[in-house]
Amino acid sequence: MQISPELKQRLQLVMVVAILVSGVRLAYILYQRHETQVEMARKHAPPLNPDYYVTPKKLYPYDLNSARQITQQPVWVKVGYAYTCYPFDPVHHRVDFSHEAGKLLPIEKLQIKDVISADAPQSPGERQVMAVFEKDGKTYAFSIGSIKGIDYKFYADDMLFIQDPRELYKHWSSDVWDAIDKHQVKSGMSELQADFAIGLGIPERSGEPGNRTVNYPNGGNSLSITYSDDKATVIRPGPAS
Repeated sequence: MQISPELKQRLQLVMVVAILVSGVRLAYILYQRHETQVEMARKHAPPLNPDYYVTPKKLYPYDLNSARQITQQPVWVKVGYAYTCYPFDPVHHRVDFSHEAGKLLPIEKLQIKDVISADAPQSPGERQVMAVFEKDGKTYAFSIGSIKGIDYKFYADDMLFIQDPRELYKHWSSDVWDAIDKHQVKSGMSELQADFAIGLGIPERSGEPGNRTVNYPNGGNSLSITYSDDKATVIRPGPAS
C-alpha cells in the first residue's frame, strides 16, 4: 500500500511530537529524582557548627595609648595556663620579673587597670608592654606585646576576649557552661569547650583538631583527652609534667 505524501508527513509529525513528549517526560522524571536527592542530602547533612560564625571583636592596638582601650571593659583569658603574670608595684610602677606570680586561669575575668612598658631581663633589647590588673588585693602585670625601637607588636587580641564568652557562645548548653565554670571536662564536649574549661592543650601527634588526643597540664592536674568528631570520648589522667 502506497502512503500518500500528506499522510507520511502527518505520521512524521506525530512521531516528532511523541519523541518530544517522551523527552520532556524523561527530563521531568530526572528533575524530580534530582530534587529528591538534594532534599535527602539536606536532611542527612550534618548541621554547620555555629562556633564557626563567632567573630570576637578586636582592638587592633598600635601603641601604648591605643592599647589602653583594654581598660574600658572587662576582659577574659582565651587560653588558660599559658600566660605568666608577675607582681607589680603600683607606687613605683615596677614589674618584678624575678618572681613569677602564676599563670592566668582559663576564661579568667580581669579588669585591666593600666597598660605600661617595662624592661624585662628575659627579653634584652626590647621593652614589654604590660597589662596591669588587681586580684585578691594585690597588683599584677602580664605581657600583651613588645616594643623594639619604634616598632610595636601586640598579642592582646589573640590572648583576650573583650566580650563575655558566655554571650559569644550562648548557643552552648548550660551544662557545658557549668562544666567550664568548674574547670571540668565531660564526655561529648568539643575541643574548644575543653580549652575553655582547662586551658592550654598539647596534641600528642599531628592530627586534625577534633580528631586527636590532646594532653592538658591543667595547672598540675594533667588530663589526656581523645576526641572523635570533635567530641571528647576518652578522658583520663595525663602524663606527668
